[in-house]
Amino acid sequence: MNLTLRVWRQAGPDAPGRFETYEARDVSEDSSFLEMLDLVNEELQAEGEEPIEFMHDCREGICGTCGMMINGQAHGPQAKAAVCQLHMRVFEDGDEIVLEPWRATGFPIVKDLVVDRSAFDAIIQEGGYITVETGSAPDANLTTVPKDAADLAMDAAACIGCGACVAACPNGAAQLFTASKIAHLNLMPQGQPERYRRTENMVDVMEEYFGSCTNMGECEAACPKGISIDFIAHMNRDYRKAKFQSRRSA
Repeated sequence: MNLTLRVWRQAGPDAPGRFETYEARDVSEDSSFLEMLDLVNEELQAEGEEPIEFMHDCREGICGTCGMMINGQAHGPQAKAAVCQLHMRVFEDGDEIVLEPWRATGFPIVKDLVVDRSAFDAIIQEGGYITVETGSAPDANLTTVPKDAADLAMDAAACIGCGACVAACPNGAAQLFTASKIAHLNLMPQGQPERYRRTENMVDVMEEYFGSCTNMGECEAACPKGISIDFIAHMNRDYRKAKFQSRRSA
């Protein structure tokens, strides 16, 4: 399989960017997309050229670091899969593939296909945890968790923080990411004491970096874990309650 790659190259955050064209030759249809990029980079390095910068780690669809736009789609044409789970058999011999970094104000470009997603870390730091007393571990069955709540919380906890929801959203919104991180704690009994403070703090920080949700639904379609936008409705409900409580206590 021979392919033409049009790749966004940018030396740094303040440097001008441009598309460069590369040829990927003799690519096995059984190789992964990232393996194909590795081969292209090996050829570039052999020719004394700068390799294409892209992020990756686990290559198992777990860590969420490998995100990029492929032919205008977050993570590429395969549904419910991260870039590292994408295989070359979904493309045809002779295809032209356009590679771009996430395009969002909240994700400034670092270099080439790499973006800075520390805005997600800022959101998590504002409440994406449960405060517990130190000491010995509590008994596993000490707090009863209803099965429906546990199942729904697990669905929300599937978020890998890749940023595809932001990149796919016309508004550059991060509601699906934030809602999933809030929901998997707010749905559990252990998360109730800090529920509304957590929601208010995380949403307020989110709005400092990202746009507003207008229910386009692109985030759910692009999410490699298929997380439902229903969680956004849960977050909005809790946020309204949190603001009401804040006004009453002021």
